[in-house]
Amino acid sequence: MSLVSASHLAKRFGMLHVLEDVSLKVDDGEVVGILGPSGCGKTTLLRILLGLETYDAGSVQTLAQRKGYLPQEGHLLPWKTVLGNVELPLALQGLPAGERRRRARELLPEFGLEGFERAYPHQISGGMRQRAALLRAVLAASPILVLDEPFGALDTLTRHRLQDWLAELARRREWAILFVTHDLDEAVVLAERAVVLSARPAIVLGEEEIAIPSTERRERLSRPFLAARDRLLARLEGGGG
Repeated sequence: MSLVSASHLAKRFGMLHVLEDVSLKVDDGEVVGILGPSGCGKTTLLRILLGLETYDAGSVQTLAQRKGYLPQEGHLLPWKTVLGNVELPLALQGLPAGERRRRARELLPEFGLEGFERAYPHQISGGMRQRAALLRAVLAASPILVLDEPFGALDTLTRHRLQDWLAELARRREWAILFVTHDLDEAVVLAERAVVLSARPAIVLGEEEIAIPSTERRERLSRPFLAARDRLLARLEGGGG
């Protein structure tokens, strides 16, 4: 069952042609990465799928009325504590304070945030801020998480740790995830399937199934990992972008 699907999408901003002919889908429980060069329209595509941006041609279908969305850099509210930030989706749904705090506190340990619920964003690390932002997206109670380069602003070591953590969490909970990245390694670590876009105006250059064990994904130097990475690179380079 496809939670989100798009067919032959096209998008222009005035004279700037961003998307030409883009089709993709995300099935229930599937982790799909959108990979492409910087500036090719990946974020615009996500915004269209989220209903935050219009499109000029094609169609979008979704079975997910709500979508857990993690934009670049998380955007936690600086005047709210970690707990206040992560419970926001539940507050918007009208849940009483006691119930939404109970639900949020139940997940704090799994997200490495136990003991930090009263801290403010400036008092915790960049990795913790991203985990808090992701927990906020999870608490939106959506059947699909939509992530826009979730770890792109972090240092390499923190980024690798969070990629491994999210990959394991997604497999354990059987989440459906659609994420954008320009990082080949991140695509191989997280995705079960990668949709490769060309340079602007973006078309789909192809798709790659990434069926390798989680242990070899974490190693990043295993033969299956490097082979999958090379296939994605070949797709990108074959598009001339």
